[in-house]
This record gives sequence, structure tokens and C-alpha cells, in this order.
Amino acid sequence: MTSLDRCDCQPEACAGAGPGAIASLEPCRTLVALVGAGPGDGGLITVRGRELLSRADCVVYDYLSNDSLVKLAPAHAEVVYVGKKGFEPHIGQEGINRILIEKARELDAAHERAADVPHRAEQGWATPLIVRLKGGDPFVFGRGGEEALALREAGIPFEVVPGVTSGVAAPAYAGIPVTHRGVSSSVTFVTGHEDPEKNVSAIDWQALAALASKGSTVCFYMGMRNLGSIAERLRAHGCAADLPVALVSWGTTVRQRSLSSTLDAVCADAAQARMEAPVMIVVGRAVSLRDRLAWFEQRPLFGKRVLVTRTRSQAGALSRLLEQEGAQAVELPVIEVAEPQSPEALMDAACAVGSYQWVAFTSVNGVERFFDALSQRAHGPRDARALGNARVAAIGPATAQALRVRGVVPDALPDEYRAEAVHDALREAGLVSGDRVLIPRAREARETLPEALRALGCTVDVVEAYRTVMPSQTQADELVEQLRAGLIDAVTFTSSSTVRNFLQLLGNRNRSLLEGVGLFSIGPITSDTMRAEGLAVTAQADEYTIPGLVACMVAHGSGRGAGS
Repeated sequence: MTSLDRCDCQPEACAGAGPGAIASLEPCRTLVALVGAGPGDGGLITVRGRELLSRADCVVYDYLSNDSLVKLAPAHAEVVYVGKKGFEPHIGQEGINRILIEKARELDAAHERAADVPHRAEQGWATPLIVRLKGGDPFVFGRGGEEALALREAGIPFEVVPGVTSGVAAPAYAGIPVTHRGVSSSVTFVTGHEDPEKNVSAIDWQALAALASKGSTVCFYMGMRNLGSIAERLRAHGCAADLPVALVSWGTTVRQRSLSSTLDAVCADAAQARMEAPVMIVVGRAVSLRDRLAWFEQRPLFGKRVLVTRTRSQAGALSRLLEQEGAQAVELPVIEVAEPQSPEALMDAACAVGSYQWVAFTSVNGVERFFDALSQRAHGPRDARALGNARVAAIGPATAQALRVRGVVPDALPDEYRAEAVHDALREAGLVSGDRVLIPRAREARETLPEALRALGCTVDVVEAYRTVMPSQTQADELVEQLRAGLIDAVTFTSSSTVRNFLQLLGNRNRSLLEGVGLFSIGPITSDTMRAEGLAVTAQADEYTIPGLVACMVAHGSGRGAGS
């Protein structure tokens, strides 16, 4: 990641570099996309915005953008933070313009050297791409127009991807429709950032007061610092003292807080509630609908930050379900999946799979790695046909689904999603003494299933399909930092490996940071490991699946607390 102090463009040089200074440069091929990231909820970015991010060579992003969106960029992409946070010192707009132009020129030069960008030729992308990721909508108080003008004068092509603006989104997440038949027939967006000491205001306060008094909804952006002045001016120009006003802090995020008040009481109410910027100020009769239409802050896990410890490739399903319940999923994988130490053994097993009566899969990773090996066979079918007459067992619905996607319907699927129940399901499905059973699995998996099958008289071959390894030290530092700052309310564990690796990353001296943090387990095996490692299980899922884990957290309530 590149920060401003490491950027080739020095802020001092940028400060005086207006659009005119770069107008004489030659046109280039690199496209700069001004993308609206939306107001904070990462799910509100447009399909077009997400698609451009997924193939960006460089991402230049603001403080207001959701940081998780930046992770959508490819691994090769350069990431440049040009954050502007309230009234804190920051690089000026002309400096940001200069960075965009310089990065475009750099990418153009690299594009001319085809050998420097092999990924582009491989994936069929002809044009280098910079994504300028901006909070909300680039053209609604986002200064996107200024950046577009600078790019145009520099001869750099650009496109604009509108975003969901907070003037609509924050009220909506607070239960306030900015227009509503019979209540509000128009909406006005106003900057609340104007210096109240200016001799001549650029805002027509008389017109605004008239609109608000007649039913229009008026939304003030970036106005928390000027809340008192805004209320006074509206009152001075004819708005009633009891005109409804709402404040929405950190709208659309798990930090959202909403407050309903009136024009004459809003300053005192805001101070008492300790409302903090960023805040959307909503004025008008539509605010009165909030009592009946509030929804976001009523979700069962609203406001909770939940650590997801699964591998990055598998974290998505759990994160999505948590977010549907109002939580913020913090993805910090404590395990990574690596190639087996002996890939040849897995390949040999894939080549000989037709000689087995049964193949038992215990995880999605096992399915994926085994079928990858099948696809690389030198002879014979390279897909499900290679199984021949072998029957298939699966632990858990996710593993079963991974097989179905590959055209295989499991012959045995135990009612309980753990290894101990598989041999019972296999026997019911026709397994007999003398059958040969292949188990492609993690190197670190328990011996319970192979031993149970051997006790039944089966010949069992266990092949290492993958290894689970520790992530980098960077992950450990991030984990400790998040816990120390009190930014984690709950941790989810989906396997014994996640428990052990989590504790290894955390370190013994930092265990006290887990005080008051909810620790949730997907099932009994994981719970046993937690207890063996000295952790208190806050709650365990009744159904040993990802949906079951989330349901367990919802049933438990807040997500924090000690368990058994």
C-alpha cells in the first residue's frame, strides 16, 4: 500500500500545480474511472464500480471510502491513500489531481513495455486502469468535477461511475424517506460546510427555509460543526421551532446512530447524545416517519464487529450472513490453505480413484484440491467420470454442495456434520468390511474417521490434499491491534485449526484482550478444542454449519459475554 508520504508526487510540489500546469502533456491510453464508493456500506457500490475495481492497476482512494472495497482490487494493483478527514491536515485537491495524472502517465509508460504487464495480456485487458474511489457520489460534494476537468485538460480519458449518495442513503438507513407522497414532494442537498462567518453566503437561506416549511426535505452534508448556525438561520428565515430534524451519524455503517429532534432542540439533543461527525442533517416533515420506518438499527446483531477467522476464499459466505443480521464482518484469516507436501501422492490417488469402493470428503477444500488433481490427470477422464463405480460420502452440506457443483451427488451424508457420524452413514449406505476407502483431507485432520473405518474392516488410504498454515506476522499485528482498540465484539471459530492458529497469532501475553469478547463455535469438535486451549465457549451452533453459527449468535443476542 502506498501512502502520501511515500508517493512519488510531493505535496509541496502539488500544492501549486493547477490544471493549467499539465495541459500541455501528451494524451495517454490509461483510463481513470471516478467511482462512487457509496456512503459506507460496502454492499452499496454499483456493479460497474465493483467490476472496475476488480481489474484496476491502481486505486486512489479517500478516507470516506469503505476500506474493504479496496480489497476488491487485484493483488498487483498499487493502492494510494489520499484521505481527507474533516478539518485535519491533508493533501490539497490540486495535489490529488497531480497524483492521478502522474499515475496515469506511469501506467501508460508501463503499458508500452508489454513485458512489464504480463497479467494484462493474459487476461485480455487492453487499457491500463486507475480507479479513483470516492465516498458517496463523485459529483455530489465530491469534487469529482474538478478531477474530471484536470484529467480532460491533461488529455487523459476518464469515466464517471455514480455512487449512492449519503443524502439519500443515510436517511433511508435511519428510516426516513426523503420524498413521501403527501409529506415531502422534493429533496434538496446542501453543503453544511460553508463558513458561517462569510460576509455573503452562497446558500439561499430564505429559499431553503421556504422549502422546508412547505414540506421539502433538506439534507445538509458535512454540517455537524455548523449545526447551531444552520438551525439559527433556518429559524431566522421562517422555519417553525418544532420542525422535525434528524441527525444520522456514520450512516449505513455498524457505527450508525440516529437522533430525532426539532429545530429548536437539536443542538442540545446532539450534545447530550454526543453525536459525532460524519453526520447527515435531515430537516423536514419526512423525519416524522422515522419512528415507524426505522429498520437498520433494529437488526439483531446491529453495531457488532465480528471477527471471521476462515480462509479468505471461504470467509465470504459467513461475512454476508453476519452483515444481513446487522453485524460488521472483520475478515482476518488465521489460516491459509497451502499445497500438500507431496503433490505426487494426491495425483496418484486421483489416478487410482476408480479402484476404491468409497471416497469420503471431509471439507470443501478437500473437494476442491482433489478435483484439481483429477483435472491434471494425463490419462482417462479428468472430471467426475473418473470416480467410476466409487461411491461418495460428504461431511456437511457445504462439502456436499461443492460435490454437486462438480456433478457428484453424495451417496452418504450424515445427519451430524462431524467425522464420527460418517462411518454410521456409510454403513447405512452399503459400506461393508473389506471395502477400500479413500479420504482426501488436510494434513492436520484427526484420525477419528480413518480409525473408525479400519475398525469396521475397511482398507483406508488417507491422502494429504492440502495443508493449513499460519498467515504472516502482519495478520498477527492486525489481530492484536483490533482487540487492543476494543474493535472486536465477537470471534467465530469454524474448525480446530482456526482455534489453534488464532491463539498462536494472539500470543499468550495478549490473551487478556479476549475479556468480554464473545467466542462462538460452529460445533462440538471445535468447542472441545477451545476448552482444551483454555477458552470459554460463549455459545455453540445447534446445526454445525455457517448458517447455524450465525443463527446461534442471533439467538445469543449481543454477541458479547462469557460462556461455558
